[in-house]
Amino acid sequence: MPPPRKGEPGAAAPKRTPARDRGKDREPGGRPAAKPTSKSAGKTAGKTANRTTRPPAKGAPKGTARDTGKAAAKTPAKASAKADGKGRPRKGGRPPGPPRPPRRPRPRVPFRRRDPIKRLNAGLLVVAFVLSLFAGRLVQLQTIESAAYTERAKRQRLQTIDLPAVRGDITDAQGNPLAMTVEARAVFADPLMIEPKDRQKVVSKLAPMLGLDPDHVMKVISKTGSRFEYLAHGVRPDRARLVTAEKLPGIGTLPEYRREYPNDDLAAGVIGFVNAEGEGGAGLEYSMNKQLAGQAGWQRVEISPEGQHIPMGEDQKQPSVPGRGLRLTLLRDLQYKAQEAIEERVRETGARNGSVIVMDVRTGQLLALASAPGYDPNDYGRYPEERWNSPIVREAYEPGSTGKVITAAAVMEKGGVTPETPFTVPYSITRYDRRFHDSHHHPTQRLTFAGVLATSSNVGTILASERISQQTLYQFLRAFGFGEKTGIGLPGETAGSLSPPSKWSGTDRYPISFGQTVSVNALQMASVYATIANNGVRVAPNLILGSTGEDGSFTPAPAPERRQVISADTARKLRDMLEGVISEEGTAPKARIKGYRVAGKTGTAEIVNPSCGCYRGGGYTASFAGFAPADDPQLVVQVVLQNPRRGSHYGGDAAAPVFKDVMSFALQTRKIPPTGSKPPTVKIYARD
Repeated sequence: MPPPRKGEPGAAAPKRTPARDRGKDREPGGRPAAKPTSKSAGKTAGKTANRTTRPPAKGAPKGTARDTGKAAAKTPAKASAKADGKGRPRKGGRPPGPPRPPRRPRPRVPFRRRDPIKRLNAGLLVVAFVLSLFAGRLVQLQTIESAAYTERAKRQRLQTIDLPAVRGDITDAQGNPLAMTVEARAVFADPLMIEPKDRQKVVSKLAPMLGLDPDHVMKVISKTGSRFEYLAHGVRPDRARLVTAEKLPGIGTLPEYRREYPNDDLAAGVIGFVNAEGEGGAGLEYSMNKQLAGQAGWQRVEISPEGQHIPMGEDQKQPSVPGRGLRLTLLRDLQYKAQEAIEERVRETGARNGSVIVMDVRTGQLLALASAPGYDPNDYGRYPEERWNSPIVREAYEPGSTGKVITAAAVMEKGGVTPETPFTVPYSITRYDRRFHDSHHHPTQRLTFAGVLATSSNVGTILASERISQQTLYQFLRAFGFGEKTGIGLPGETAGSLSPPSKWSGTDRYPISFGQTVSVNALQMASVYATIANNGVRVAPNLILGSTGEDGSFTPAPAPERRQVISADTARKLRDMLEGVISEEGTAPKARIKGYRVAGKTGTAEIVNPSCGCYRGGGYTASFAGFAPADDPQLVVQVVLQNPRRGSHYGGDAAAPVFKDVMSFALQTRKIPPTGSKPPTVKIYARD
């Protein structure tokens, strides 16, 4: 049967071509495109017939196709219409054959789940393996490596804070403070709490406020792995409050102590100072640091990541042990007077430096040790280091004529010389290849030995010294303390220079007899005159009375060493002879004190010029050592001026006036009355 035509019942309605595809059936220019041949139409029909149909989806309405397979089951008329695009067979062509029957769909194989027990077991094995890894790691952390991790965690949390000990005070003999400890603050940084962007702000605020180097502050606050670093110690409380008021991140303060010297430069060369690290830097602060400093403690606390103290965390503490104080033999008022006098004299004479010693002849106690120029230990950094320690014990010098009393004692004890022994004294003498002379030109004189000492004749002293051997002279020098340290406790003390006779040249004994070619420190020389004043008994000089505890308890120092150097009779004769030095005919009338008998000796020694190793151009040491009252000696005062450049360089002119000023004050302060006795008549010239 022929297929139904268009418009007849049973004919399929032609498909409407979408607007976008209508042009595809025309050639360029609007002409209809050529119709496909029957052969190509058959191929198209065959492709359509070969498509596989799918069964309708579950639940879909009957008669509804799920895919293009439904189109293949349409009527032959519809299929024929598709052959030429208009529902008509193409003229002259073979009508298409019947469509192929649809292919049977492949039956769907139902999914069958495997045994769930096996799946569960496999999952459990995987979970068990993962858990075993975690368990192994936990065992490693909590057992094998637990100690290491615990220690690392503690280091991150624990911080050790120093608990400084209270440094012992230094007082004078009457308890007046010379060095004391006051409250202060330490400024610290927690570098972990300071962000890199905030570091410059912290440096710009703290460096000028604390007087620190900005580079140092930046280096400290930039440290990695640290939670605690000190920036400054000994900051005054008012300055520390300014630091905390800035509320800088990671910056805090801790209570500690700082050293203060309430009398500024008074006895600075003796007391010394405590440096920025809290250690003694000079003087007694240095030499007695261990006793004064005590023993610092510590406290270990836990700190949170925010820098806060964990209240219930670990807290271990080792309390500090306070240091013991020192009570000195110095008297503050007398020290002030001596220091004032020597400072003024150094300015007047232009001397390189000067010193004054006041000593109790019976106990060896040093009542004043003044030197100039000095410094303020509260601000020691502004002064040169050579001022930090006392020249009284650090500087060796040739004593000159003040050393003649040792030769006098030796020849009177061992050479048979008396104060009245006459000597013919020319201006100069020659021994071997050296010529020796007196300080002033004079004609040949006939002097007693007392006159030799009173006029300070070098030639007369040489003549007297030839009555003893050089070994005897050396032994007396040693007995009076030459060549050994005094041991008063000040750092850097020199023992001076005294070679044994085996090392002396042929002429050394002659200048040694009048105080040249040997050297001493000022305290050694003062001790010589204290020995003569104390009836020939040398009492070792001492500066420390004892130590004091935190509770105020006092422990006295050991008694000083005592030894008899010369006989009391020789000492008495020497005292009478030394009174002649203060007379109008002597070299030191400027040392006389109204109402008191005074004895002493001037010294004017040449200084070795280091550029040539000779005395030429080296300058002079002017000195005076004496005691009063001469008939009942209580105090010794010695004055030394190194290289005075203005005015006279002689000891009687440069040093004797300072002796008079300080000794007068000391006698009044100690309430020592005049004895009222008349001085002896000292024969200067021999009357044959």
